[in-house]
Amino acid sequence: MLRSVRPLATVAMLSVLVSSQAFAQSDSDKATARELGQTGQAALDSHDWKRAEDDFRRADALFHAPTLTLGLARAQAGQGRVVEAWESYHRIILDNNTSSPIFAKALADAQAEIGSVEGRRARVTINVQGAEAPKVTIDDAPIRAEALGVERLVDPGQHLIKATADGYKPASQTITLAEGGMQTVTLTLQKETGGVVGAPVVAPIPAGTPAPQPEATATSSGGGSGMKTGAFVSFGVGGAGLILGAITGGLALSKHSTLSSECKDGTCPQSASSDLSSYHTMGSLSTVGFIVAGVGAAGGVTLFLLAPKGAPSAPATGLRVTPFVGLGSAGAVGTF
Repeated sequence: MLRSVRPLATVAMLSVLVSSQAFAQSDSDKATARELGQTGQAALDSHDWKRAEDDFRRADALFHAPTLTLGLARAQAGQGRVVEAWESYHRIILDNNTSSPIFAKALADAQAEIGSVEGRRARVTINVQGAEAPKVTIDDAPIRAEALGVERLVDPGQHLIKATADGYKPASQTITLAEGGMQTVTLTLQKETGGVVGAPVVAPIPAGTPAPQPEATATSSGGGSGMKTGAFVSFGVGGAGLILGAITGGLALSKHSTLSSECKDGTCPQSASSDLSSYHTMGSLSTVGFIVAGVGAAGGVTLFLLAPKGAPSAPATGLRVTPFVGLGSAGAVGTF
């Protein structure tokens, strides 16, 4: 139980604030601390612990005195925050300020009351496995790595402990500690495992739905038919080139015969210039025609040989081109 503070003690505490010269605070700070001490003591008397804590904390920050720290310790103990209360009592004992009778009285009260909160403090040991350098919190307050694996003083009651690390699933545990209780908590972090990349999602097929038909591929009969059609077209182009080469070659031979009679000793008269130009033109066209014929024939043979051999099908209707080469003649025959 906390000792009640008598009104006379309160008056003495406030009077010391005015006379003490321990710190060089301004008169305004001392006046503010005096008023906060008065309202804090009134809150203590009415068990308004939070208001009392706030007033005494502010007052002690403005004008440090063991009487104000004592009020802060009592307000913290009243809220069940016994770890902080013990530290406030202990600070008064370490200061050991007996420069005035009221300060000596505050020291004696702290020494008498600290035992009442010391036994109420609970202890928890937190261990984290599975990851190096984890981040650990208790009630969202971070815990330093040096405090892991050893007893940690905490207030009695419920606490939430969490542990996280990059690349690991978070782990947490809620515990409830009695006054003076002890507990060990071990959190194990497990590595995150990604899903299967590219795994198809198969939707269920309603009953009665016809099975989908496989799509045609390049190896189906449709692909083979296309390649054979290309082969026939190549044969047709080659045949046309062959016809062109044969006709223009014949005309070039005719012009050559004429020029042989007109030109003597490799020299042609001016009147033969037209026949000479025609001869060269027909010769060039004949050469181009035979080249086209060769390329078309080669391409047709290649496509025909590469076309897949499928099941025999009904004769296709449409244009058909069949090349032919005969003695002294060449060409292509088309049918429908």
